[in-house]
Amino acid sequence: MKQQFEAILTGSDSAVDGIVKQITFDGYPNAYEFESIDNSLHLIIAKDEDGKWVRLAGTEPYLSSWVDELSQQIV
Repeated sequence: MKQQFEAILTGSDSAVDGIVKQITFDGYPNAYEFESIDNSLHLIIAKDEDGKWVRLAGTEPYLSSWVDELSQQIV
């Protein structure tokens, strides 16, 4: 998996460009943090014990599809 890379998420009005970094967060050693270039969106995801990608933290509101979009860009 990549340590840091650029990613794009689909916003409600337009695409959201950002940077993704691999981090440790709240007991998850392989979490990923997305931060938009304009600082309007922040999202942290990781795989749960069943191997499913889940949202751990981030800004509100958020689109649930972002977890899937981001996880597809990680692997």
